Amino acid sequence: MVTIKELPKEEYLLKGNPACAGCGSAISLRLLFKALGSRIIMIVPACCTTVIQGPYPYAAFNVPMLNIVFEATGAAASGVVAALKRRGIKDVTVIGWAGDGGTVDIGLQALSGAAERGTDFIYICYDNEAYGNTGMQRSGATPFGAWTTTTPTGKREHKKNMPLIMAAHGIPYVATAIPSYPLDFIRKLRKAKEIKGTKYIHILSPCPVGWRFPHNKTIEIGRLAVQTGMWALFEIENGKFKLNPPSSGLLNKEKRKPVREYLKLQGRFRHLTDQDIMEIQRWVDETWENYKKMISC
Repeated sequence: MVTIKELPKEEYLLKGNPACAGCGSAISLRLLFKALGSRIIMIVPACCTTVIQGPYPYAAFNVPMLNIVFEATGAAASGVVAALKRRGIKDVTVIGWAGDGGTVDIGLQALSGAAERGTDFIYICYDNEAYGNTGMQRSGATPFGAWTTTTPTGKREHKKNMPLIMAAHGIPYVATAIPSYPLDFIRKLRKAKEIKGTKYIHILSPCPVGWRFPHNKTIEIGRLAVQTGMWALFEIENGKFKLNPPSSGLLNKEKRKPVREYLKLQGRFRHLTDQDIMEIQRWVDETWENYKKMISC
């Protein structure tokens, strides 16, 4: 059981970093460092985090980090893991940290290859549901109806279910998280660290700039994502699916808040029609029916 009191006081995401106010990924990074400490190596492709880390020669991360090309997180992490093994270093955790564009789209091939090889690392996708670093273009993780610069009237497809895609690789651990429930995220990180093989954690990362909400609403937006069922907190450990609190109490549709409560707070959804909202609600309800089937298996 993780508690706030036992978290270390050390900060490895340093003050004065260039993250946007209220950035969900910056909050997640701080939690990551609190959970795992300094004996890690970060593998980071082109994404918002390459800005958050700070411009050369300054750095906002007090941990080693390797910047690599957009599509190569899984491949670069595999190389670092092999190098550490060759040198006999066993107490360093390799972290692949990439956005949704660099995971569900551009980097999927390298990640899939690493999973197929069983590379011993933790891959974390922080999902702000668009290509945030280059101006909020649509990605495969952008939800139905969302405004982006390349879908100005709203995307017409639902987002890719990347956690289940990774689970289909047969890897030992897959989980979802969100910074609005920090202790759940920290617990999953620490569990993943102790498991051998490829581990995948997918974080929903609210983005005030791209999602068009006030920067002081990040935690509230994240909690609503969970409470409406738009985002479920779960783990798949050795193929066994389990919902985590508070999602575990939301299997009954009546326990979930209407998706409208989540959508109405974000400017990227302001153009939605009632029919669009009904389609999103239908998709959420259908997704949760699938979760019921996965639990019963």
